[in-house]
Amino acid sequence: MVRISGPDTARVLAATIPEWGEDRLAPRVVHLVRVVHPETSEVLDRGLLTWFPGPASYTGEHVAEFSGHGGALLARRVEEAFLAAGARAAEPGEFTRRAYLNGKLDLVQAEAVDDLIRGRSPRLQREALRQLDRHLSRRLAELRSEVVDLEALLAHHIDFPDEDEPPVSAEVVARRARSLADRLERLGATAPEGERLRTGALVVLAGRPNAGKSSLYNALVGEERALVTAVAGTTRDALEVEVSMDGYPVRLVDTAGIRDEGGEVERLGIEVARRFVGGADLVLHCVPVGSEVPVDEADWLEGLGVPVLRVGTMSDLADDAGAGPEAGDEEPALRVSAVSGEGLDRLRVQVARRCFAGLGSAPADAPVLTRARQARAVARAAVEVRAFAAALDEGVPAEFAAAHLRSAETALEEVVGLVEVDDVLDRVFRTFCVGK
Repeated sequence: MVRISGPDTARVLAATIPEWGEDRLAPRVVHLVRVVHPETSEVLDRGLLTWFPGPASYTGEHVAEFSGHGGALLARRVEEAFLAAGARAAEPGEFTRRAYLNGKLDLVQAEAVDDLIRGRSPRLQREALRQLDRHLSRRLAELRSEVVDLEALLAHHIDFPDEDEPPVSAEVVARRARSLADRLERLGATAPEGERLRTGALVVLAGRPNAGKSSLYNALVGEERALVTAVAGTTRDALEVEVSMDGYPVRLVDTAGIRDEGGEVERLGIEVARRFVGGADLVLHCVPVGSEVPVDEADWLEGLGVPVLRVGTMSDLADDAGAGPEAGDEEPALRVSAVSGEGLDRLRVQVARRCFAGLGSAPADAPVLTRARQARAVARAAVEVRAFAAALDEGVPAEFAAAHLRSAETALEEVVGLVEVDDVLDRVFRTFCVGK
């Protein structure tokens, strides 16, 4: 498909589509047409054209979409015909950016378009669709409205400061402000897991050499990605792949076996493994079923301060069906087998629950922040509202305390793009694909 948008779309179509005519081709109806080069009149392709006159279009401007037979060469020649007729190549995200600038989408919805296209897990795509339907935008609008309500309550204090009994006391206003700050902070608390929905939770397989990490990695990925042999130290570098576990995105990493001995190349691989483990959202500590957990290994993982899930690997080789890794653990290891598939589904569910515990337990209609930009603005609004309440408690005059509310209002407006900041827009749309 080749898409055109802009006020001169009809002129480009008139130069390249012999069947064109606004009175001949009905809007939002598919028409069989030819595309010809405006300079040579050569017929380049025959396909389907749909005409969307603005403002009833995706961008709010005139839009035309031509669906041809495909193929890189044919699509390029059709594109060259449109360019020769006066069009220009779109910049990344320009169609969605124009939709935002023309009021068809707010900034949260525009970001949701990108998430919907790039999302590699069902959970992120569901969240993107909810944001595209203004689920998060409506929640932000409600919070902003409450900030405005607080400003309105201050009006009497500012206009009639000498009255003994204002309609609403400063104590009541401060209490309402603290309640609003609590709700802003709860929304902000969704950001870490919301960001993981986009980037994937970093889950690292760690343990001694020959602990079954690479076999488990291959089993979870569903194909042979890691080399598996009986020789200790086969994995020399970290292998990373994106997978979906129970509907949530995970960046699964297989690392070199952690041990003190080994050659220079293996030691470098172990250093890489330690860095991955230290930054993980969850570590799958792999120990073969029936083997004891090395005390130094357990102490080292505990000292990292990252969440650890004990996994008993190679359960199909265990003599005792009830045996599992032991080192005084409070919780037994989850038994898995890369050969028989035992425990793999349970492991996927546990990984999702550990990495996305907040999202999993939240109400189905709870909004989620999925971008660092959104999180920073909401956090700033919460800080300002709480500072406003503190200022009232300390007896600061209402007209001075109100400055915090105006800052909070501006922060929430920035999230949905009511306050336009060019460098913010550039950062948002430069990650889009050209077609959007």
